[in-house]
Formats: sequence, structure tokens, C-alpha cells
Amino acid sequence: DHHRRSRLRRGLTEYPLRVLATGSGSLSPRAEIWSHRFSPILVLTTRRATPSRLALLRPLADQVWISRGSSIQFASCLNRLYREFAIRRLLVEGGGELNDALFREGLVDEVHLTICPLFLGGRDAPTISDGRGVPRLALASRFTLITAKRVGQELHAVWHRTSEPSSAR
Repeated sequence: DHHRRSRLRRGLTEYPLRVLATGSGSLSPRAEIWSHRFSPILVLTTRRATPSRLALLRPLADQVWISRGSSIQFASCLNRLYREFAIRRLLVEGGGELNDALFREGLVDEVHLTICPLFLGGRDAPTISDGRGVPRLALASRFTLITAKRVGQELHAVWHRTSEPSSAR
């Protein structure tokens, strides 16, 4: 309740808009998120989503936006979120492929990273940025460490983007 009141005092909506990104539209209609209807849910998808998947999503989500092509056009979706919902900042909680797409488009301004004393290995171990990545180190997204804080055995770090190679966009 404190978080909700704090949002209202800052001129924000009572609860944040929730945005789900799925290129194929493969979200389960039985997923937990659909049973918690405290704020609007927007689904971003692509033309790869079949008509049957879209038919399942449309009654569940408040809106479904379909990007042209086979991948979500995140820059245009963020512009539309700004125009239609006045959203200036977006917290992204996702996997490595989503992160990779946002890094490649130069859309990540800040990274909050928690490092835990649990080490996975192997070719298929998930990373912060899976997916296509960039072909050369010179094209990598560059960040500066702003804060680092130890909490128990974990390290919580915040990084801000310093510059983005012009050819990465």
C-alpha cells in the first residue's frame, strides 16, 4: 500500500502498466499474470503469432500490439507507449534474448544487476544477454558503474549507459 501511495504522490498511476513481449505470441492463458488484474496488461508480439494464439491473447490482455515483421520493433513500441500512456521509463524484467534485443537497439539506459554466489556453466547456460549479440567488441553497449552494494552474499550493482556506438542503432 505504501508503494501505491508513493506512486500517486509522484503523479504516477496507482499501478504500473504491465507489458509482455512475445515474438511468437506463445503466452499461456493459464499463466499467473492473468489472474492478477490490478493494472492494465499490454502484449507486444509480431506477425509470427498465429491467429489462434492471438485469439487466446486478445480476451486476456487489455491491448495486443503486433509489430510488422518477425521481431518486435521495440523503439517504435516505446515511442507509442510514450504517446499513448505518457511512459518515460520502463522497467524490463526478462530473459537474455529480450535484453539482447534492447541492447542491440540502444534502448537500455540503466542496468540493475544482482550477482549471486551460484555459478552455472555450459554452452546453454543463460546469460544477461543471449540472442544474436553484436559481431564486434567495438559495437558493445558501454556502461559505467554507478553503485555497488553487498547484501549478504549478493552484490547489487547499478550501471548507466555511457555511450552507444553509432553503428549499433
